[in-house]
Amino acid sequence: MALYEMRKFVAPEFIFGVGSRRRVGFYAKNMMARRVLIVSDAGVIAAGWLKDVLDDLAEFGIESVVFKDLTPNPKDYEVMSGAELYARERCDVIVALGGGSVIDCAKAIGVVHTNEIDVREFEGIDKIELPGPPLICIPTTAGTAADVSQFCIIVNSDERYKMAIISKTVVPDVALIDPETTTTMAPYLTACTGLDALTHAIEAYVSTASSPVADVHALEAIRLVWNNLEEAVLSPDRLEARENMLLASLQAGLAFSNASLGAVHALAHSLGGYLDLPHGECNALLLEHVTRFNMTSAVERFRKVGEAIGIDPRGMGEQELSRRITEALSSLRRRVGIVDALAARGVSESDIPQLTRHAINDACLVTNPRRVVVGDVRAIYGEAL
Repeated sequence: MALYEMRKFVAPEFIFGVGSRRRVGFYAKNMMARRVLIVSDAGVIAAGWLKDVLDDLAEFGIESVVFKDLTPNPKDYEVMSGAELYARERCDVIVALGGGSVIDCAKAIGVVHTNEIDVREFEGIDKIELPGPPLICIPTTAGTAADVSQFCIIVNSDERYKMAIISKTVVPDVALIDPETTTTMAPYLTACTGLDALTHAIEAYVSTASSPVADVHALEAIRLVWNNLEEAVLSPDRLEARENMLLASLQAGLAFSNASLGAVHALAHSLGGYLDLPHGECNALLLEHVTRFNMTSAVERFRKVGEAIGIDPRGMGEQELSRRITEALSSLRRRVGIVDALAARGVSESDIPQLTRHAINDACLVTNPRRVVVGDVRAIYGEAL
């Protein structure tokens, strides 16, 4: 009998390291770009990173058009507007410069353009027929790993929830992962995106689709976040902590892109779409509650998670292990400034049925280690209030 189940592993070409963003012109030229659509947002542009990209493309004689009409948690109509601009300007390559919202919007713009249908048609797993045009990603946050993943998260604005679009066709062609671009993140954004990376890593490791190759990346990402997030939040200019957090984001991304996620993300997608909250913040507030729920179905995996965050699990029973890990997660969250709970962010008991309706249909639940039913989702939201 085979020891390991058959597993596929998908990853884009990527360059990791200080200065890698300056390779954008070189890669765009290799893709025979003549006119590039740069997808970015006001915060990234104000931080000065767009100028570098424009200069590098111009150096190679490549024209560019900037699309910046998107909000955090990109909406379906923003994607459609970006796809219209791409077609109208006759662009041939997309460069995404920003955090997860920007990169997800860029991914969706590309596949809407080539398939000529509404972005809402892509919700779910493997629903995209034609891949988008070439896509180069330059992440400016350390957490979402949208730059290496086969996930794309877009808000359905009519129904106010986040659609999970999962397909190999949205894996970028190249990711230029430059720690310098993360030095302009505000401390709270650093905390939220860092806990997003931690959630990716933990959920990928305990996922029912985990594999030995994904496990290596997941466990290393957990260690990197645990040892570097506080420093990155408290000393934003420390490039070493920024490098390690971006490396954690990358490794967690390689893990979850291939092992998928679980109930934290299913509940966070519904919550973030309904109240337009930052994705990492939603994950941070739900992680300890879902961990407690999942413990019985993945005790040995959680022992390894405990070791990665500095807990010696030897001789510990399931309840003690659960208590120690959830307390450690809660403590880290509070230390980096993500305090209070969902109620303080405007969530009430009366919202739970609506939140549950979308969470229970999220594709991320498929690989959660413990089977989740409607009552479980309601209970977890209730605990997190």
